[in-house]
Amino acid sequence: MARFLIFLLVLFVPLSAFGSQSDAADASPLIAYNGLLVGDDARARLVIDFDRKPAFNYHYMSNPARLILTLPSTSFSFSADSVEPRGMISDIRYGTTGPGQSRVILTATQPFQLTLAETRENEAGGARLVIDLAMTDAARFQKLIADQAPLRDDQAIALSSKTISNPADADVEKDGFLVAVDAGHGGIDTGAIGEDSKTLEKDITLEFARTFAKKLEEQPGLDAYLTRDSDVYLSLSQRVELARQHDADLFISLHADSLSQPDISGATVYTLSDKASDRLAAALARRENLSNKIAGLETATEPEEVTDILLDLTRRETQSFSINLADRVVESFKGQIGLINNPHRYAGFMVLRAPDIPSILLEIGFLSNPQDEARMQDPAWRDKLIERLVDAVKAYHKPTIADAGE
Repeated sequence: MARFLIFLLVLFVPLSAFGSQSDAADASPLIAYNGLLVGDDARARLVIDFDRKPAFNYHYMSNPARLILTLPSTSFSFSADSVEPRGMISDIRYGTTGPGQSRVILTATQPFQLTLAETRENEAGGARLVIDLAMTDAARFQKLIADQAPLRDDQAIALSSKTISNPADADVEKDGFLVAVDAGHGGIDTGAIGEDSKTLEKDITLEFARTFAKKLEEQPGLDAYLTRDSDVYLSLSQRVELARQHDADLFISLHADSLSQPDISGATVYTLSDKASDRLAAALARRENLSNKIAGLETATEPEEVTDILLDLTRRETQSFSINLADRVVESFKGQIGLINNPHRYAGFMVLRAPDIPSILLEIGFLSNPQDEARMQDPAWRDKLIERLVDAVKAYHKPTIADAGE
């Protein structure tokens, strides 16, 4: 399916046109009149509006991880509050660094890669610089540093636009239809705890995820990627970002939650919606979305108009595919794996918010129900559920193959 990369849409009202760009030799300083920094612990976007198109260059530095943007002489007139550090950006500094030169320095909390660096013309005049960063691993970041030319004080300011490849492109070989398998919880986030044998949800989901990924890879034309393959903590946004960096075609998050009503049992499939289908779905979404707070992370809150646009685009581009997948899972489970009443439900699960990947959250069962807990620890039952889940993915994938004429 067609891909589009949407992380954040930032709306500005240009103040005015400030005039045309003159020759570099006698140009007055650029005026940076509007700025905004947004993001979370997996991605960040910096947007700066200028009175005219800026040339720029960039450079990585380590200890700590930093991105240095070099600009011509610039007067920064926007409020510091509009670019206040957040998410993966721990510090931002900007100003004049020498004759005819200014810099913006972004300091990150973790290794990262620049994924977009471009200027766009504003309709009312001037230009906008857009910088996107995404999390990556330490080895990738060190390679980026090693491969770049040494930074010089007189470094040429040459770029007017540069699009950077996906952070994982050089490292990941994708041969087939890739399913991102997400084992819910992990590390300090144990998830639910079983009523009888005190089973930890994070252990159940990891075991199911590993088995599911292995079975998928045994199928011709299907590949799998585990967002986590050990007992580690990942934030909700990191899980989504890892799936996107590996160019996943589907995202399936596995869970085994607990309810206050121990008599409720069976599997449930959830898709994304800004309004929950029922109180049970709403309660589960609230609980799952607390994962970031367990690790002391604050959930990014974007301007209301941005959030509304992102949700709308998510629905229009991926929701029908997510619903299709959910329906396939329910159909495959019927008569084979126990389902709760109305087994396809929907709510505002943060882990399902990738705008370009059809996504579902599967509650394998409920650890608050003794029978469900016992079933989830039975390898034979686990294999049966995984078999039905693989069949659902294959059924979803068939129209894709047919449409491609393969």
